[in-house]
Amino acid sequence: MSRRTRKTLLIVAGVLLVLAIAVFLRSKAPPEAARLLPESDGIIYFNLKAIRTFAPKDFKPPNRVPEYQQFVDAIGIDPERDIEQVAISLHRMPDPNGPNGPVAYSMVLVAKITGPRLNAWLDAHATSRESYVGHTIYSIPSDGRTVRVAQIGYDMVAVSNTPTTEQIHSILDRHRAAALPFSGSSLLERHFHEVPLLSLAWGVGQIGLPFSESGAIHVFGLALPLEPDSTIIASIAPALPVPGSFAALRFKVEEIAPSQDKASSQAADLATLVTLARSLAQPLGQTPANDAFRELLKTAEVTQHGERVVVTATVPASTLAHL
Repeated sequence: MSRRTRKTLLIVAGVLLVLAIAVFLRSKAPPEAARLLPESDGIIYFNLKAIRTFAPKDFKPPNRVPEYQQFVDAIGIDPERDIEQVAISLHRMPDPNGPNGPVAYSMVLVAKITGPRLNAWLDAHATSRESYVGHTIYSIPSDGRTVRVAQIGYDMVAVSNTPTTEQIHSILDRHRAAALPFSGSSLLERHFHEVPLLSLAWGVGQIGLPFSESGAIHVFGLALPLEPDSTIIASIAPALPVPGSFAALRFKVEEIAPSQDKASSQAADLATLVTLARSLAQPLGQTPANDAFRELLKTAEVTQHGERVVVTATVPASTLAHL
């Protein structure tokens, strides 16, 4: 082998190694939609395209009210069919009684977008417009607040109802730097590595904020022994992955308590709550939703690891497919 050939092979091998590293780093990075989100108190993400694999083939969305159907027809986007990913950042408001309530949001939608129809609707309903880094931000009045909307790519839309333009500006700024594999908010940098691989939906940070009432988090009508501003890592991921399908889904919620003693107390309270919920669920009628709820409670397990409280449960994919 000549010296020139060896040199060429070394260059090719080096390029392939760099590409392999880049692909690996990209696979470990949060989804782009989540990386575009601004700084926030909590982040929730849904891979709707993957979640739809659990829907029965004859699934039909619920009937829509006429006003909503007119909106869907006008923008040319069918939410139940065309939206593939949703990434939402939660922003705690200093005045919970203000027009935004206790929590405002910013979100990035990945969808099959018919840009001209969407922009025509936005243009017709906007009270003002702003041009920022090559994008038009439309301001739409809604229930006493302003919702800002911008199309940031051929398949992406940014939406924010925060009081100022700072958050939607941040999304557009991050979009220009989206090629960086680990770009994103400080919240993602701290906690995304704790989200299980291949999760269909996940949340990190103070994701209990939207579910809090009177200082407590409520789920299915039950008050959980968790503070709404607790740091939580929650996920729904395949439990037993099978090529081309999922045998079961694993639900996991992990709370980082302020101390080990607090974690111990909350773990005991949660275990008691799970036992109570199991007894309350038994008399429920035989419906797909009730069967899935009972299966979830049947497999629910509460454990404590230092300052962390972990709740896990598993539901067969066949049970979910009948919902």
